[in-house]
Amino acid sequence: MKPLAAQKCFNHASREAVAQCPTCHQCFCRECVSDHEGRMICARCLAALAAPAKIAPKHQAGVLGFLAALGGILLIWAVFYLFGSALVAIPTSFHEGTVWKSLSSGKP
Repeated sequence: MKPLAAQKCFNHASREAVAQCPTCHQCFCRECVSDHEGRMICARCLAALAAPAKIAPKHQAGVLGFLAALGGILLIWAVFYLFGSALVAIPTSFHEGTVWKSLSSGKP
């Protein structure tokens, strides 16, 4: 690549380049670049930086948050329901300790 002093402007072929855009790496004359946050940047890249970012509308984010919270609550409910069902399925003889007494005495 030629040194910057030997480069010509990307937009104006007859003008000498004074800066290289750090984003698109093209060389430009003084008229075609602007100082942006301490960097010399071309108009096209500056317009791309200044364009508003596409963000989801607030109501859409609120609905998604609500659905995520509802899904979490349903998941927790299902886990506790299944755990409770498993506890209820255990025979009462186990709860009363008769299983342990028969195991310790050696009688079935």
